[in-house]
Amino acid sequence: MIRTSLFVAAAILGVATVQAADIDSYKHSIEQWQAGRVERLTAPDGWLSLIGLEWLQPGANRVGSAADNDIVLSAGPAHLGVVTLAADGGMRIVLDKDSGATVDGKAVTDATLVDDLHAGADAAPTRVGFGSASFYVIDRDGRKGLRVKDTQAPTRQHFLGIDAFPIDPSWRIEATWVPAQPGETLEMGSVIGTIDKYPVPGKLEFTRDGRHFEILPVIEVPGDTQYFIVFADRTSGKETYGAARFLYIDPPKDGKVVLDFNKAYNPPCAFTPFATCPLAPPENRLDLRVTAGEKNYRGSNH
Repeated sequence: MIRTSLFVAAAILGVATVQAADIDSYKHSIEQWQAGRVERLTAPDGWLSLIGLEWLQPGANRVGSAADNDIVLSAGPAHLGVVTLAADGGMRIVLDKDSGATVDGKAVTDATLVDDLHAGADAAPTRVGFGSASFYVIDRDGRKGLRVKDTQAPTRQHFLGIDAFPIDPSWRIEATWVPAQPGETLEMGSVIGTIDKYPVPGKLEFTRDGRHFEILPVIEVPGDTQYFIVFADRTSGKETYGAARFLYIDPPKDGKVVLDFNKAYNPPCAFTPFATCPLAPPENRLDLRVTAGEKNYRGSNH
């Protein structure tokens, strides 16, 4: 009897030890993910380096830091050059002879500009560099804008770090996957007023606190190996960023998907007013307090 009791106690202790080790390993993996997130955010070309988003008008747009330009930059030479936007959407830049600027690292006098939409999946948009700053053109619903970055941006130099809820393994949820009907899409608005349609590969169904919830992922870019979720919840606008938080998931396996809210993170708009982030669609506004993932950014002033 004593030996049996000791065996049972040891077995129970062994299970507890394994579970504790699993939890420690899981928390460590989330901490590593968080560290990678900060590294990407604070990279010289990361979201914290944004210093401007300037929309082009049809025709000639004089660009530079001097007040007499059509587009006034917060960094760079007084007169950088002229960006011409043609009626067909094509763009060309002619650099001022004294600007010292480069196009894709080359000292040229003029060049065609290719925006991020038309550069292709394996290429980058044309980048115009000047000192510690640079810009490239983005296309948002047909509007062309200069996305301006600076490695010396105040948002990057004075980054206050990321606050997050305590890592909680219970927010790593195994959800049921329900495949979508062919051609199903989800509309998502953005902070700049555009509305985009994204393909929906399926629906996630999960239970929390005895209640049933559903959430829709989308395919952000054709060929992506992960699905993208833009969601809001009862913490949004309070403990967490009001417009949305982001989350990526792996495709389903055996009809299940791991939905790990400990990896929920803030969109770039939480850190800078110069991003063009999507907003949580009505379908993904959860009547639930998701107390996991990133909280509001302390340094936000917009």
